[in-house]
Amino acid sequence: MKKYIPLSVPNMSGNEKKYVLDAIEKTWVSTGGAYITEFESKLAAFLETGSVAACQSGTAALHLALQDCGVQRGDVVIVPTLTFIAAVNPVVYQAAEPVFMDCDDSLCMDSEKLREFCEKECEYQDGKLRYGRKHVKALVVVHVFGNMADMEAIMDIADKYHIKVIEDATEALGSYYTQGRYRGMYAGTIGDYGAYSFNGNKIITTGGGGAVTAKDPEAVKHMRYLSTQAKDDPHYYIHHEIGYNYRMTNVQAALGVAQMEQLPGFIEKKQVNYDLYQKLFSDCGECRLLSFKEGTNSNKWFYSLQINDKKIHASMKEIIEKLENSNIQTRAVWGLIHQQRPYQEASAYRIVRAIYYSKCILNIPASTNLTKEDIVYVADEIRRILKGLANE
Repeated sequence: MKKYIPLSVPNMSGNEKKYVLDAIEKTWVSTGGAYITEFESKLAAFLETGSVAACQSGTAALHLALQDCGVQRGDVVIVPTLTFIAAVNPVVYQAAEPVFMDCDDSLCMDSEKLREFCEKECEYQDGKLRYGRKHVKALVVVHVFGNMADMEAIMDIADKYHIKVIEDATEALGSYYTQGRYRGMYAGTIGDYGAYSFNGNKIITTGGGGAVTAKDPEAVKHMRYLSTQAKDDPHYYIHHEIGYNYRMTNVQAALGVAQMEQLPGFIEKKQVNYDLYQKLFSDCGECRLLSFKEGTNSNKWFYSLQINDKKIHASMKEIIEKLENSNIQTRAVWGLIHQQRPYQEASAYRIVRAIYYSKCILNIPASTNLTKEDIVYVADEIRRILKGLANE
């Protein structure tokens, strides 16, 4: 039996052990230490942005961004339905209300439906966009699987209606535009705020961990302050705002510094692996490998197969279980958030494509330590299984 091939696991082939042991030996293991500052500096330099605040998770980064831009009880935040639920939950942490938006064929937010929603379902009064009586304060746009959303259109809409844009770039560290108005700009540096995740399955990892950036350096400074319990006087423990225990630890940051040293190589390997998958699936009638948006250079974090539902009538669960029996880990795309129990009463605007894609997208192994032999085996097994299902 072929060795087990997981969906996405860390690649710890650099200085991770060296830097972590250094942090431990110096006893700087908590939310202070040189590695945190170094990690923030390296990340800011890579993204070509002014400053970055390292925190505990991508979820924490999104929450800090919503807090800093003033989202509060009774406000509306526009969010995608096709994403991981952590992109939406922080809206509710702020007692605000999400309005769910459909995806386009890139799986990212549909900018045309966003425009229609703002024009047809809302009213613009006194410099504020209102949905009913509620202020549409912000929108969260997710760069799904490393594919970049239509930021030119989204930013035009946001500028017109004075909506704050929070980019959820938790899956897109290293993705950037190669054409258009934002040529050379990275995911997470175009909107008002950008959030990143370094979970174990991301392109680089700190175990857990995240980071947040913003157009305004003062906003980054404020979010860093909020992430350390909003401490105004460290000696007498004076606090002028409600803060959070969201700061990244020095041990996590030590991992991050080592991972940042390898990030360009990881992105190159992702591209090589994607090209091989593309070749192996190019003539497959039962599925196709989804492409990434033209005019961008994606980090290709996750690879997605679109199963041909006209030929394959098996459930996604059945396909995943058959692949598991071949020692290959795959997964379906997320359950749509507007259909989840906590959000069933929330507003959702003309959700169509997301419903379709949620039923036919299969994520396949995408680790940077995959060998050519691994990829060939995965592709061969998927083709064999889908061919068998098509003939049933």
